[in-house]
Amino acid sequence: MQSTKRRHHAPAAVAAMALGVALLGTAAQAQAPNPGTAPLTLQALFEQAWQRQPEAQSAALRREAAQATRSAAAAWTAEPVALELSTKTDRPGSNQGSREAEVGLALPLWLPGERARKAALADAEAQAHNSRQRAAQLQLAATVREAWWAAQRAQADWALAQDRLLNAQRLAADVARRVRAGDLSRADQAQADAAVAQADAAMAEAQGARDAAQAALAAWGVQAAPTLALADGAEPEPPVPDATVAAAQHPAATDWQDQAEVARRAADLAAVQTRANPELTVAATRGREQAGDRYQQTFTVGLRVPLGGGDRAQAKQAAARADAVAAEARATAERDRLAADIAAAMARVKAAQAQRDALARHAALAQGTRGFIDKAFRLGEADGPTRLRVELEAAQAERQLARARIDAAAAISHLRQALGLLPQ
Repeated sequence: MQSTKRRHHAPAAVAAMALGVALLGTAAQAQAPNPGTAPLTLQALFEQAWQRQPEAQSAALRREAAQATRSAAAAWTAEPVALELSTKTDRPGSNQGSREAEVGLALPLWLPGERARKAALADAEAQAHNSRQRAAQLQLAATVREAWWAAQRAQADWALAQDRLLNAQRLAADVARRVRAGDLSRADQAQADAAVAQADAAMAEAQGARDAAQAALAAWGVQAAPTLALADGAEPEPPVPDATVAAAQHPAATDWQDQAEVARRAADLAAVQTRANPELTVAATRGREQAGDRYQQTFTVGLRVPLGGGDRAQAKQAAARADAVAAEARATAERDRLAADIAAAMARVKAAQAQRDALARHAALAQGTRGFIDKAFRLGEADGPTRLRVELEAAQAERQLARARIDAAAAISHLRQALGLLPQ
C-alpha cells in the first residue's frame, strides 16, 4: 500500500520541482536587465515622452516667431516701407507731348504710444508662450505619472505572484515527500496542489496586467518589457520642497496669469489704435512739358492722416478688455482650484505613509509567523491546512506592503504634480 502511494505521487512531485526550476530561470531572465542598459526611471520616461510631443518639436520655430514679432515692434515704421512708381504722358505710344515719371516711398508712422505698447504686447506674448509650454509639460507629466505608477503596481504584483507560486510549489513538493513517507494524507496533497493551481492562476493574471501596463508605456516610445526602477525602499522622486513657493510658481496658474497679461497689453494697444497709421510720403518727379523741352526735377513730401476708426475701434477695445477680465477671473479660479488640490494631495501623502508603516509591521509579523509554522510543519507539529493558511496570509501581507510602498511613493509624486513640479 505504501509503494502504491509513492508511485502515484512521485510524478507530481517531480513535475512540481521541474516547474519551479523552470520558473526560477524565467524569473531570472525577466528581472535581469540587459547588459549596459540602465533601468527606466520616471524622469527618463517623461523626457522621452516630451520629445515626441508637437509642442516640443515646434518650440524652436515658435520662439523664432516670437522674436520676429518683437523685432517688428522695435522697427522705425509701423509697417514695411512701400515703394511707389508712376508715369504720366498725354500721348501714349509716342515720344511726343508731355511726360512725367515719379518715384516715391510711403513710410507708415507709429501712432502716439503705439510703438511702446506693441513692444510690451510682444514681450507678454513671448512670456505667455513659455508659460503655455510649461503648462503642456505639466499636463503630459500627469499622464506619464499615471502610466508609470500603473506599471509599478503591475510589476510588483507580478513579482509577488511569482514568489507565491514558487513557495506553493516548494510546499507541494514537501507535502508530496511526506505523503510518500506516510506522514500526511492524500487530502493534504490535494490541498497543496490546489494552492499551486491558485498561485498559478494568480501568476497568469499578474502577467497579463504587467504586459498590459508595459504596452501602455509604448505610447511614450518605450520599447517592450523595459526594466523599471522600482520604488521599493526609496522614493523615486525627491521630497517636496516648500509648498508655498512651489504653488506660487505653478505652471497652470502662471499660464493664465500670463494670458491675462497678454489681454491687458492688447487692450492698452487697442486704446491707442483708434485709427489707421498715418503715412509719410517722399517722392521725386522728373518731367517735361512737350517734346524738345529739358526735363525738370521736383520733390514732393506728403502726409496722409486717416480719420478715426469710429465703432470699429471701440469694438476692438471692448473685446480686448473683455478678454483681459475673463483671463484674470480664470487665473483667480485656477489658483483656488490648485490650493484645494494641493491640500488634498498633502492629506493623501500623510495617509499613505501611515498605511505603509502599519502594513510594514503587519508584514513583519506575518513573516515571523510563517517561519514558525514552517519549522513546526517540517517537524510534524503543525498540520497542512494551517501551513497553507499561514502561507497565504504571509503572501497577502507582502502584497499589501508592496502596494503600500508604491502608493506612498505615488502619493508624493501626485503631490509634486499638484504643486506643478515636473518628474525628477
